[in-house]
Amino acid sequence: MNKNKAKRAGLARRKRRVRAKVSGTAERPRLAVHRTNANIYAQLVDDTQANTLCAASTLSPEFRALGKVGSNKEAAEFVGKLIAERALAAGIAEVTFDRGGRIYHGRVQALADGARSAGLKF
Repeated sequence: MNKNKAKRAGLARRKRRVRAKVSGTAERPRLAVHRTNANIYAQLVDDTQANTLCAASTLSPEFRALGKVGSNKEAAEFVGKLIAERALAAGIAEVTFDRGGRIYHGRVQALADGARSAGLKF
């Protein structure tokens, strides 16, 4: 198995392990974070109905309007604040955090801190 395939397999294994313990409901949806080298994405998911309640990413028009591109800690924090604003507008105050198999560090932590500072509880 080559190095990249092994890394993807490890990430998939960690993601399955996290998802076995974390699920979202309509009252307390799951805040799912997906990180790539180029962008970072966050969405609120109701697993009982299997639908996405709201989403935000570095591809959102609000982020692009700032003239910034990419996925760094500042961008992740902005996406966290953006998803929190959209969640509060939808009447959601509490979520469960799904780090998607990633370590709670760096951009994932910055997104969580941004969401907390904007008013989400988890």
